[in-house]
Amino acid sequence: VQLQASGGGLVQPGGSLRLSCAASGSIFRMLFMGWYRQAPGKQRESVATISSRSITNYADSVKGRFTISRDNAENTVYLQMNSLNAEDTAVYYCIAVNSAGTYWGQGTKVTVSS
Repeated sequence: VQLQASGGGLVQPGGSLRLSCAASGSIFRMLFMGWYRQAPGKQRESVATISSRSITNYADSVKGRFTISRDNAENTVYLQMNSLNAEDTAVYYCIAVNSAGTYWGQGTKVTVSS
C-alpha cells in the first residue's frame, strides 16, 4: 500500500491550504484515514481522522478551522485547513488503516509565515 500526499507549501497567517492523500495498492477497504503532524522539536500528533462511515475526530487545536473528508471510491483523504497560524507549521503525514495494517505517507510540509 502506498500513500501519496500533496498540497503542502508556504502560506501566510490566516490563509488556507488543502492537503490530499491518495492510497493505492490496497485490496482491503480503508477503515480509517487521517492526518498527523510533527512540528520541529515536537512529537507527532493526530490532527484529524475519518472513518469509512465518515465519522470524524479532530484535535482541539484545529476544531473549527480544519475539515477532513474522504472519497471512498478513490481511497483519498483531504484536509481543508483554514485560518492557518504559525502553530500549524509542521510536516503533515497521512495515515490509512485497513484490516491488514497501518500505513503512512511520506509527509508534506506546511509552513505558515509572513
